[in-house]
Amino acid sequence: MTDTLPVPGAPDLLVLLRRSARARRMSLRVGRSDGLVTLSLPRRMSLADARAFVAQQADWIARHVAAAPAPRRVAIGGTLPLLGREVPVVAGSGRAARFTGEAIAVPDDGHAGARVRALLRTLARTHLSAAVDRHAAVLGRAPARMTLRDTRSRWGSCSSRGDLMFSWRLVMAPLDVLDYVAAHEVAHLAHMDHSARFWAQVAALMPDYTPRRAWLRAEGAALHAVDFGAG
Repeated sequence: MTDTLPVPGAPDLLVLLRRSARARRMSLRVGRSDGLVTLSLPRRMSLADARAFVAQQADWIARHVAAAPAPRRVAIGGTLPLLGREVPVVAGSGRAARFTGEAIAVPDDGHAGARVRALLRTLARTHLSAAVDRHAAVLGRAPARMTLRDTRSRWGSCSSRGDLMFSWRLVMAPLDVLDYVAAHEVAHLAHMDHSARFWAQVAALMPDYTPRRAWLRAEGAALHAVDFGAG
């Protein structure tokens, strides 16, 4: 059967069909970072029912797709958010991308995206490690280890063993936002939940965390929209 359905009134919009044995009803999702529309439905649901559901939700789909940030391709001549400010990406010498303080210089060899991504991972580890060490010292607890990933559903996590994980894309956010996520996950070393005690601990580590959390909710999707393809 077909893997996609067009959206009535917006033929350029396609809905990806994803059948699941666990699905009990149809549910729509629009990716906040890429505008990709996915319809999850039970395995035995008919295509006609799926088409009718998409038609019924056409206005909702169009609104949410329009609200998704436009993809940004990393390339020489463009700009990239780094620590909360737009930084130009320029042609440079050598084999790796480097941050000069004013620009990201990268070899013009057709692999700008991959080289810039590697640079951002390095910068993210530097800034996140410093933030984690600072907050952990205040808390009096040390994490087991720290890893970086390119996650879509969360900016950070803390396991029951005390392992911390962060999205390296946080290095594109303002430094105080990155610092908030570090404080949030370090606070989980003391409270593995989101109880009142947990949020009190976050506030103890960072009294002004609220606007930083709000920034991430409002602007975080734009960070996921940055495309580090071959560039």
